[in-house]
Amino acid sequence: MRSAIRNSGFEFPVRRITVSLAPAGRRKEGPGLDLPIALGILAAAGEVPAGAAAAWAGLGELALDGAVRPVRGALAMAIAARRAGRRQLLVAPDSAGEAALAAGLSVHGVPSLRAAVTAVSGRNVPPPAVPATAGEAAGGGAGDEADLTDVRGMDGARRALEVAAAGAHNLLLIGPPGTGKTMLSRRLPGILPPLAGEEALDVTMIHGIAGLLPPGAGLVAARPFRAPHHCASSAALVGGGRPPRPGEVTLAHHGVLFLDELAEFRRESLEALRTPLEDGQVTVSRLNSAAVFPAAFMLVAAMNPCPCGWLGDPVRPCRCSPDEVERYRGRISGPLLDRIDVVVEVRRPAYAELAQPRAAPNTSSAAVRARVAAARRLQHARASAAGIVAPRPNATLAAREVERLCQPDVAGERLLAAAFDRLGLSPRARERILKVARTIADLDGAQTVGAAHVAEAIQYRALDRGRP
Repeated sequence: MRSAIRNSGFEFPVRRITVSLAPAGRRKEGPGLDLPIALGILAAAGEVPAGAAAAWAGLGELALDGAVRPVRGALAMAIAARRAGRRQLLVAPDSAGEAALAAGLSVHGVPSLRAAVTAVSGRNVPPPAVPATAGEAAGGGAGDEADLTDVRGMDGARRALEVAAAGAHNLLLIGPPGTGKTMLSRRLPGILPPLAGEEALDVTMIHGIAGLLPPGAGLVAARPFRAPHHCASSAALVGGGRPPRPGEVTLAHHGVLFLDELAEFRRESLEALRTPLEDGQVTVSRLNSAAVFPAAFMLVAAMNPCPCGWLGDPVRPCRCSPDEVERYRGRISGPLLDRIDVVVEVRRPAYAELAQPRAAPNTSSAAVRARVAAARRLQHARASAAGIVAPRPNATLAAREVERLCQPDVAGERLLAAAFDRLGLSPRARERILKVARTIADLDGAQTVGAAHVAEAIQYRALDRGRP
């Protein structure tokens, strides 16, 4: 700070300096405080007209020569400055486009501390920055090149993927190695509706704080797709550290968290997912503080049916004993599986299916995305008509809302009652079947959930049916 002020042509005050960072109970860290502290010192020293600095907020790291450098989370801090009543913000030029996404705030890029002092004094205020244009997903987007027309065969799994996307349902794919589980999962972002409004703002803020946005990036348009390795710790998945940092569940907010080789993840890491899957947020508690991070994501997972991977395969025999299979599946707890709405078997496609030409146009990612978007619009309209303040996909409906919006007709109720007793379903499983059946009806454009919709939803409870 002393070097930056002197190298900018100002005299550093030769007296004791106290910097107040109130409120004292809120943790402060990071180099973004450099610029505002330096402006405060110069204002106290008379280099800035009295009272002029009070109308401004500053954000930026200072180099030793007085240059202003960009910092992470410019958008989030710009919104915080606006909420604090400031209407003008000084940032590094590389951060100006991101910070300008905060509506109602005039953002000005300044390359140096001297330029910041000049602007605060009102002598040479840079023109307001223009909000950066929308970009793609940061830090793990699957990309537009991954299209569903590349998938041959696997009609049942493709249908399950469409149902999961339409209602934002959690999905588990079970099948032998090499059958296309990962390939299919990585095409999910291509059939999800793009981010819009507050969703895009939330994702951009999160990725900016995490350092996943390149300089000059705008609003994130595509939904994030995060695929951590199975050796990831629980802190890496849900957040942790000192101070608390967001984990993969937060980086996947409003997007997809893909866990390949689900049974290979540590038990404690998987159990840590139960709360964010249920609440849409995660709380990381430390001795003197607690941080709440958003975590509304779709969980998509893939796993083998047994340790060797060939259980149920028609060609290669399984070498695992029943006890080995039971221990392998026991790595994933029942409460976690209960939070997965759609479980589907992925079988090895026949050679004739692989040799077929590309699928029909109505099975492309663009066509499926249009059907998914239409189903989402039906869900939002129905929720709004029911007085739900924030319309959301079927998978996130509360229990009371499920009883109001997802009840089947008489035939559907009779079929669900029979399945409940025969399969020994839990009340949570019944609720999730109703949500999935409502989504299937939305894809069909049906106002009422019928027996056919309930039957298909029950088919997606493969583990409850004793398979694979």
